[in-house]
Amino acid sequence: MAAVKLHPFWQFLIGTASIALLAMVCYALGDSMDQWAVALILLAAVSVLAVLFDIIPVLAAALLSALLLNIFFIDPIPDYKIRDTESALLFFIYLFIALVNAVLTNRLRKQEKKIRDREEKEKTIKLYNTLLNSLSHELKTPIATIIGSIDTLKEIDPEIGSQQRMELLAEMEIAGNRLNKQVENLMNMSRLETGTLKLKRDWCDVNELIFLVIQKLPATDTIRIRFEPDESLPLVKLDGGLIETAVYALVHNATRYTPKQTPIEIVTTYNKENNLLIDVLDSGLGIPETEISHVFEKFYRLPNSGTGGSGLGLSIAKGFVEAHGGTVCVANQAQGGALFRIVLPVEISRLHV
Repeated sequence: MAAVKLHPFWQFLIGTASIALLAMVCYALGDSMDQWAVALILLAAVSVLAVLFDIIPVLAAALLSALLLNIFFIDPIPDYKIRDTESALLFFIYLFIALVNAVLTNRLRKQEKKIRDREEKEKTIKLYNTLLNSLSHELKTPIATIIGSIDTLKEIDPEIGSQQRMELLAEMEIAGNRLNKQVENLMNMSRLETGTLKLKRDWCDVNELIFLVIQKLPATDTIRIRFEPDESLPLVKLDGGLIETAVYALVHNATRYTPKQTPIEIVTTYNKENNLLIDVLDSGLGIPETEISHVFEKFYRLPNSGTGGSGLGLSIAKGFVEAHGGTVCVANQAQGGALFRIVLPVEISRLHV
């Protein structure tokens, strides 16, 4: 229950105008409505305003409604003077209920805001702790590898062949790439959270995009990938860098959560609804049905997975795809394994129409 985000002046104007208009309608109906019915109608209107607006405009509307009730609906009409006990009782009870309703509703809204703020703060702290715990491992490991390799290079006997040096340099390169990937994930998530992500659409060859994804994988994972390029696919207009990152996240996730040496298949298609479909199919154990709805949440990892990772990759992939107006989903295959599917509405090159 949140107040409408309007300037207090506009809240005051809309609130009082609404009460005045409603009073005019009731007055136009004449004898078909007695003073008690009008009082209930105006009170209901004040209650609605109390839910939508801040306290001061609502109190102004409540006072105006009481004044209009007294002048135009409580005998003698029209007159601001109250002649009998029943009319006085109606006026003061109405005014009391209207004002109390406005104050209590405002307090309730403030209390709900405090609860929401507290829950949001607790959620932020939880995410912050999760991020620190995750990155403390994800950043510490490659940093330790790089430092250890540098120390070893310093101590290596100059007479030793270059093979050991090359092995250490290769380890440093892998660790450096891992560090770079974590930093990219943090920057991408920041862009998504702050709404500063801007698409740079350009014509893209989907087959080439998939090959770029495969080339970025470690050599031990590259041999597992099965991809048959579809030469009939048209050129499509999208942000190639963002979609490449999204597809990489899905493929990399498949390599982490499936047994070694099992194949991972990438399939691209273009349907009659002008959608580009990119499927990533693995031969693993699949995803527990109770966990499927959480797969794309920030920092989420399957229970007891023991695979490490920051838990940002799939969340970033989802954000990049949705920025294109597309969707990404996951389901278990009947024969086993998981299927991740990206669906992108795209503009195609007229050369392929």
